[in-house]
Order: sequence, then C-alpha cells, then structure tokens
Amino acid sequence: MDNTDKRLVSMLRHNGRASVSDLATTLNLSRATVRARLDRLQASGDVVGFTIVLREDVAHDPVRALMMIGIEGRGTDRVIRHLNSLPQVRALHSTNGRWDVIAELGTETLEALDDVLSLIRKLDGVTQSETSLLLSTRKSGG
Repeated sequence: MDNTDKRLVSMLRHNGRASVSDLATTLNLSRATVRARLDRLQASGDVVGFTIVLREDVAHDPVRALMMIGIEGRGTDRVIRHLNSLPQVRALHSTNGRWDVIAELGTETLEALDDVLSLIRKLDGVTQSETSLLLSTRKSGG
C-alpha cells in the first residue's frame, strides 16, 4: 500500500460513503484511477469490507471503559477464560509492558461497570488493574 492508497483509506475511514468522484477530486486523481485502486485493495485483501455504524451500536454501551489488568504468572489462561465468559467484556487484548491484558468493557450504567470491575479485581490471579472510562470516540475503525 503506497501513500496514495493510505490517503484513500484514511478518507474512507472518515466518510465511508464518499463518492469516487469526491475521492478523486481530493486526491487529484481520475475517477478510473480511484476505482482501480479500490478494486486492487479489495482484491489483495488489504480492504476486507465496508461497514456502517448505527446510533444503536453506540447507544448499546453508553458506559465504556478500558481495563488494564496485571495477572500473576500461571493464572493467565484461567483469568482470560473467565474474562471471556463475561458479557460486559467486549474484547480482550494481550499486550506487553506493565499490563498483561487489556479488556474493553461496555455496560448500561456506571453502577454496572463498577460491579464488573469489582468482579474482575476479585478473580484469583489478578494482581492489579487500572481502568479508564472512554468519554467519546474521535476515530473508530482499523
């Protein structure tokens, strides 16, 4: 993917409904060139699809947070299995550095978030955690 492709993808991330004509004008390319680049990006697998985000998708979890979790040695697999079973855990990420796992959490209320945070902190093997509330989303997508 060259710089022009990256700019094209960036524009589509900002507005997935942008017309080929608008993309071409902004990129100073012909419509045929933009269409060919989009087709090539899809054929190569660099672009795997297009999506839409509905208001109800965002409203589903009005309270969202990232919880960084430290886990003692051999308890990692057990803790991750337990986290995967919690419906409030939207995604789990392994990481390096101070934290072992980052959990993306979503709940209806702050009280529900507090409950799930308390439950996770009490899991055998969890040694420390730090949580940040997500106040707004400025950019979403890959």
